[in-house]
Amino acid sequence: MNLHEYQGKELLNSFGVRIQRGIVAHNANEAVDAAKQLTAETGTSWHVIKAQVHAGGRGKGGGVKLAKNLQEVEEIAGNIIGMNLVTPQTSAEGKKVHQVLVAEDVYYPGDNEPEEYYMSVLLNRGAGRNMIMYSTEGGMDIEQVAEETPHLIFTEEIDPAVGILPFQARRVAFNLGLSGTAFKEMTKFVTSLYTAYVKSDASLFEINPVLKTSDDKILAVDSKVTLDENALYRHRDLAELRDLREENPIEVEAGSLGLNYVDLDGNVGCMVNGAGLAMATMDLIKHSGGEPANFLDVGGTADAARVEAAFKIILKDPNVKAILINIFGGIVRCDRVAQGVIDAYRNLGNINVPIIVRLQGTNADIAKELIDNSGLDVLSATEFQEAADKVQEVLS
Repeated sequence: MNLHEYQGKELLNSFGVRIQRGIVAHNANEAVDAAKQLTAETGTSWHVIKAQVHAGGRGKGGGVKLAKNLQEVEEIAGNIIGMNLVTPQTSAEGKKVHQVLVAEDVYYPGDNEPEEYYMSVLLNRGAGRNMIMYSTEGGMDIEQVAEETPHLIFTEEIDPAVGILPFQARRVAFNLGLSGTAFKEMTKFVTSLYTAYVKSDASLFEINPVLKTSDDKILAVDSKVTLDENALYRHRDLAELRDLREENPIEVEAGSLGLNYVDLDGNVGCMVNGAGLAMATMDLIKHSGGEPANFLDVGGTADAARVEAAFKIILKDPNVKAILINIFGGIVRCDRVAQGVIDAYRNLGNINVPIIVRLQGTNADIAKELIDNSGLDVLSATEFQEAADKVQEVLS
């Protein structure tokens, strides 16, 4: 589950991570009030207006702008709120901006020049350890840094059973070239950031940039936070931060029905029980010359109601030219699934795309006979290759 920048910053701040302070506004008037409040609390005279959408590269799309007075705050916020923001991480249509973050200016003059760093905390699956990735090249796309100057990216692996140790936080500060007050500030920042990552059951914390201010404070200017949905039952307060407006509406609907669904760009809809079989089915579709239109796992209870709900979800995609149902009858009997497919087909009425049903496992022979004798425009298969051939046939 992704959080907005302002939500991520509030989470970080609750664990002692210093942040660029800001206030959320939903219209231009609220933005002006927020700017006035920030000036009173922080002394800032300039304000940064940031679109709040679940996408990176907002500045490149015109979603982050600096306002030097209240008139500019009102004008910029009014222009950003309601716009469809297109960034390198959105579709061509972009994402509608419903709110902005009015933030303090932290690039004020002082004894030293401000410096930007990149930092993220994530799981290194290969090593089975958490990892802090960081670089002196903050404010840039980390992919570009990795490609052009990989020697400027550092990693610190942390044993989750032990947690981050003081020498590791100091090594991060040292590799970033810090000393004095900034060095101490960075060690505190890194330690608090890692604690926030672990305590919130996150799968990703990305801060780009981490800023060393002109007076050697270390703070998060941005925040990208992704929480592990499997752990949200432990964090009811964080689960309430979910913004459904930022998510694919079909995926949201599927989730409410208990279906594991991921929208893709292909032309063959998939309905499968089990994630591993779903991955194999997508390979099967590719092998037959098609492209998967979705990942849809109906789980172990593929009854008529569940199959019907899955049909409705798949058919919402106008790009679907065929549907492949691939069910392994282990816990669930294939004949019951077949009857579910037949009942769902009849309840939905005319389905104008070809349907291939492959049922294998318990009572697969009975299931095939039910499908073949149903009188419906449904093709049955029992083997992978047979299903692949039928997909290729209907697509051609």
